[in-house]
Parts: sequence; C-alpha cells; structure tokens
Amino acid sequence: MVNPVDIKSSNSMTTAIFQLEPLHRFANLGSAIRKPQEITCFSYDDQHKLKLDASSLRYFYNPELDTNLSSGFETFIKHDDSIDEHLDGLLEAIRELELTTGKKCVADIITWRGMMTKIMSLPFDMRNGFEMNATKFQGTIFIEENHKYKMATRGNSSRRQDIMSFWGYKFETLATLPDTWDECSRDMIEARPKEVVSNEAQFCSIVKTGIGEARLILGGEVDAVWDQRTPSESSVNYVELKTSKEIITSRDEVAFKRKLQKMWSQSFLLGVGKIIVGFRDDDGVLRNVKEFDTQTIPTIAKMSGRNLWDGKLSIDFTASVLRWLSENIVDDGVWLIRHRENSSVIEVSKTDGPSFLSSSFVKWRSENSLD
Repeated sequence: MVNPVDIKSSNSMTTAIFQLEPLHRFANLGSAIRKPQEITCFSYDDQHKLKLDASSLRYFYNPELDTNLSSGFETFIKHDDSIDEHLDGLLEAIRELELTTGKKCVADIITWRGMMTKIMSLPFDMRNGFEMNATKFQGTIFIEENHKYKMATRGNSSRRQDIMSFWGYKFETLATLPDTWDECSRDMIEARPKEVVSNEAQFCSIVKTGIGEARLILGGEVDAVWDQRTPSESSVNYVELKTSKEIITSRDEVAFKRKLQKMWSQSFLLGVGKIIVGFRDDDGVLRNVKEFDTQTIPTIAKMSGRNLWDGKLSIDFTASVLRWLSENIVDDGVWLIRHRENSSVIEVSKTDGPSFLSSSFVKWRSENSLD
C-alpha cells in the first residue's frame, strides 16, 4: 500500500496532498481489476436532448480512403459546451435504472470516464492541469469536471486548430452508419463523405467496474459498435474512433505510441474492445485505417524499449489515488480535486460551493429506500 504523505497546509482550504513521485513506488502493487459490465445507457439526439435509450448509437463501417477530412468544416454543427451539464445525463440514467429494477446502483465512486482517464494518464503526462469537483452522498463519491476551469484554460484557437479538431468528428462520420450495414442503402453508405458533420448526438454507455478497492460506475461516450449491440456482451463490441498523423519518421512513431496511452485508458475503462485509428497526412487527407485490440496496446508501448508508459503502473497508480480520495472526501460538502500544470502533486481541498448533483436524483434517492 502506498502512503501518499498527507500535508496540512497553512492555507485552510488545502486539506490533503498526494505525492506523484517517485513513480516506482506504484509499481507491482497488483491492484485488482473488475471487468467493465454495461448496466445501462443513454443518448443525446441531434438536438442534444436526453433520451434514455440507445437511439444515437452508430455502427462501424470502413471509411473511404483519400477523403479530405477538412471537407464540411464550414457546415459543422458544433455542440455548445459552454453550458455546464454536470452529471445530469448520467444521474438521470441511473435513476431510471433504479426505478426499473428497484435496486440501488452501489458504488464507491460515480463519475464520467473522462475524469478517470485524466488520473490514469497523469503519471506519464504531468504537464497538463485539471480540476474536478467532488461530493459524497449516501456513501458514494460523485466526481465531475470543474467547468469553470475547463472554460478558463481553453484559450483562443486558430482556424488551423479548429480544422484539426474537426478532423476527428469528420472521421467518425465517415466511419459510421446509423444502422447495421444490411439495413442501410448503398446510397446512404456512399453519401457519408457529403454528410453534414455534427457532434450534438451522442451515445453513452454506463458500466460498473472496479480498480483496486474502489467500486466504480462510469459513464462515457462510445463512438460506435463493431457489428451489433448484444446486451449481454455489449461492451466488447464497442469501438473507439481516433485520428492521428500518419507515421513516416521514427519521431512520428514515438509520438503515436505516447498517444496510445490515453487511447488505451479511455477504452480500458469502459471495456471497449477495439480502437480504430484513421491516419491522415498534414493536409488532413485520410491515408490509412488501422485496428488495435485494446488489451494488446500496453504491449506495443512496452516493446518500444523507450519506457514511454506502463499499463500496469497506470492501474496501480489509479488504485492508490482512488483509495486516497476515499480517505479524504468524507462528507457531503463540495471538494476540489486539483492537479496544477507541471505539478508533482494532487491536491484536495474543501470548498463552499453548492452541490452539483441534480435535484431530481437527490430527491429520488432521499425519498426511496432501495436494496
């Protein structure tokens, strides 16, 4: 067990500090992993309205190579994420599941997959900062992204940067269909390069899983399903879609293998079995598509011999952080979890902020006695 060395600061807001270094103390802890199992799902439609179903799920179908990923940028329908949605969609889906089953969704931590990805990636990328809000309710710690921090640190992007961000959404449109291929017409399949790109619609999977001693319920967006969604085995059929610069030089190869760490973490946490990468050139033209099995990705990094990142250490590190959070977030106030840019510590401090849990979820849990 790792002792993080808690420090009481003279600043009354800082209650605990978790030391990230030296990293070797997190190695070979043998933290237990519980295989992710989907318990429910939800969607946002093309108007970004919440739907408690799988209606926005897309189906993978090979994209056409040599397509310009910049095509359609001018008509891109981009979701306005300046509105803080908190955990609302995730909590509403959990409430509906509990209403249907009559059983409480038991977990030590409930959060978005993205928050866990930030923690899992931290040992290998301490340059980036993050802030999260946390609160404890009925024995469970709920964690959300600090929206004010997210917006404040975004900065102004150039047109080139906006176009490069668009390439990922364009690839998703090129590589997916709204139904299984046999239910889609040839015209629909061939029209994908001209389809208006939008990121309003989303499909989100909710899984129960665990790392170390922590039982987790995680919600996260899923890009597509490989063939069809079988309820009993749905997670393993999901695919994550990514774009990356084509590998030409050894420097490109190292950069890509570093990038695989976050790709792996995202998919590992939800039990997504495959990652499909669209490799593009500097002009944004899709040149190649390659499939990676999520479970084999850590081996790719290990075989590079460059000590780029280690999957087992990432898991053991995350287990240690989650244990530490459970020891320090102890009541229903709002707590700030923070990693400053280039810092070697995680801080947890009590704040006087209002609860971010939806009133409908709190009312549901407070008024109903669930098993």
